[in-house]
Amino acid sequence: MLQLVARLAPAAADARRGVVRLHPEVLAALGLRSWDAVTLTGSRVTAALAVAGAAADPHGQARLDDVTLSNAGLTDGATVVLAPAPVTPAREVRLVGSALTAATVAPATLRLALMGKVLLRGDAVSLLPQDIAPPPGADARSVRRALAAAVGGTWTTELLTVAVADPDGPVVVTPSTVVGWQGGAGTGDAGGAPVAARPPAPGLPAAGPAPAVPAAGGTAGAATTEEPALGLEELAGAEPVARRLLDWLELMFRHPELLTRLGGDARLGVLVSGPEGAGKATLVRSAAAAAGARCVELVGPAVAAVEPAAAAERVRAAIGRARGDGGPAVLLLHDAHALLPAADPPPLATLVLDELRAATARGGPALVVTSSEPEGLDPRLRAPDLVDRELSVGLPDTATRRALLERLLAGVPRAGDVDLGAVAARTPGFVVADLAAVRREAAVTAALRGAGPGAADPAAPAATEEVRQSDLLDAVGSVRPISLSGGGTLGSGGLTLDDVGDMTAVKQALTEAVLWPLRHPDSFARLGVEAPRGVLLYGPPGGGKTFLLRALAGSGDLNVFAVKGAELLDKYVGESERAVRELFRRAAEAAPALIFLDEVDALAPRRGGSTDAGVADRVVAALLTELDGATPLREVVVVGATNRPELVDPAMLRPGRLERLVFVPPPDAPARADILRAAGRDVPLAADVDLDALAADLDGYSAADCAALLREAALTAMRESLDAGEVTAAHLATARRTVRPSLDPAQVAELEDYARRRSEG
Repeated sequence: MLQLVARLAPAAADARRGVVRLHPEVLAALGLRSWDAVTLTGSRVTAALAVAGAAADPHGQARLDDVTLSNAGLTDGATVVLAPAPVTPAREVRLVGSALTAATVAPATLRLALMGKVLLRGDAVSLLPQDIAPPPGADARSVRRALAAAVGGTWTTELLTVAVADPDGPVVVTPSTVVGWQGGAGTGDAGGAPVAARPPAPGLPAAGPAPAVPAAGGTAGAATTEEPALGLEELAGAEPVARRLLDWLELMFRHPELLTRLGGDARLGVLVSGPEGAGKATLVRSAAAAAGARCVELVGPAVAAVEPAAAAERVRAAIGRARGDGGPAVLLLHDAHALLPAADPPPLATLVLDELRAATARGGPALVVTSSEPEGLDPRLRAPDLVDRELSVGLPDTATRRALLERLLAGVPRAGDVDLGAVAARTPGFVVADLAAVRREAAVTAALRGAGPGAADPAAPAATEEVRQSDLLDAVGSVRPISLSGGGTLGSGGLTLDDVGDMTAVKQALTEAVLWPLRHPDSFARLGVEAPRGVLLYGPPGGGKTFLLRALAGSGDLNVFAVKGAELLDKYVGESERAVRELFRRAAEAAPALIFLDEVDALAPRRGGSTDAGVADRVVAALLTELDGATPLREVVVVGATNRPELVDPAMLRPGRLERLVFVPPPDAPARADILRAAGRDVPLAADVDLDALAADLDGYSAADCAALLREAALTAMRESLDAGEVTAAHLATARRTVRPSLDPAQVAELEDYARRRSEG
């Protein structure tokens, strides 16, 4: 058994496959080989397959894929306990999924997709076949084809819940395992053979309200929607956009002669843009239903994944279904950027555009395309005779998230302590799909608590259980929102500003510049001023600048994106500027958000003096454009940190940019005492340790030095005895001979002089 730091695996090959990567030496220490099973204990216990990582990976880290991280109830940077897991072949596995998947995926196909995976009851599991190290006899390619044909392009993002796993404990699916849907047929029953589509199994739990799931593709990439559409009044936050679309549809379908008489065209092409998972397809379905029109769907990624002739046939078939008997119809093209990309559009794109143009002429169906990357669309799609209108779905604010939670949890028994307003405040950047994931995680936690010892007995009476506030808040911590799926976020490690010793003035400045605009926007509006756009923290190395930002991230009021100074620099022309634009785009989609530019002097140096072919100058120009360009930042604050403020380009420090300069001074004796108390709150100190006296004697020590001193003292105690129970003054004295002060008096004097000049104007 080992205790490691859980990190989200960056490798796309591991995503959603139930894999944890360990250093080869850690794998050997556990007595395991690659692809052996392990249990992972966080806030709950789960199981996964352990795989040898790269030799350069840190020994103390376990790299978990996103689903495993969620199953263990962990966040990136939390502590996880790993142990070898005895695995038995499963006799029976039953799962719960969306209504579309349960109706179209046969039990035999489901078993093939789960072959070789380690499962525990209550876990979430994806349909992605375990093809990194496939079990004998597995044919991952045919499984993919069958799932894509049955579900469409969304099969790669579908998550199922393991409702039954017999016997108890970690099990693996084998060719003899009975696999099926909860309450439906299994592989051992009649009717369990693979078929293209099956009616929903009786007793199958409802998949939940339509907004809970991002737009699902149809069979073979196109289908007419069968699930009931939501009423417009149920589209919290998206109702105005849906009503605008409804107005356009009613004009086209009911008053074409009026449009023609007034000089318009009786045709409609609309682009609905917005973050992934925000409910774009749901609002289109609702508007189409309100207008009395059929909605025929074409899934862009599913069509783009097949060879061109078959893709063209799917497009024609969808258009044919939309034209149908000539009645009102909406042709909905999901994720159009996958089928019609702006960069190097394939020859198929020209054919698709021609087919859509011909289909949506006068008398044809209305065309609605959705995209989370509108800038990545082929510009020909936005021609005046094709898609000439645009609607945008924004991120839900706190009030909208609360309304969405009310709808998602409408039929869920809730305990009296549930405060959805508090949950909504803790979910900045969450879209409806993320909130649905929160509901699912909270439901799993509550169900496991309510199942009790008799859960395995079908004859036992069902336990009465409710979702509690703690279930929802724990689920918020374990769900990684779609807007943060690209990585680069700053983990708080459970810190808050209250854990930061001293630094009263610095914490107050950050609170005013970052948290006040989010918590008290009405005050800024009432006084007629805009909130500060950015802050520059400067001070000697080790002063706690990054620590402050981690504590700010722990407030739960905003998402924090961290970028090291040189990470955005690329020698290829245009790549650095593209990386800057992408960073600010992701932050805007996850708003309210904070962009933390660490070592900003390397990212935005004074222009004109670089020898890197102008890369740094172009990056500075891109940053200035994003900070106060034509497109204003909304609910996004930029914080830079440096120990060389004189090297930062002066244009970055003007009003509207990094306008507030906050000096983080080296700690004095009282500040060092506060830092020692904060860093040592979990360290058992002996009675002879006087932190105030120690702090007074640590002149020249930075905040990082103080924390390192306590860490070295604890290691000194462990060297004496691994059973040591406390850290004594003698251990601290020994540690001081190893941990020396790192502050440079000359550099500190220069920074203090710079701060004095800034304050004096």
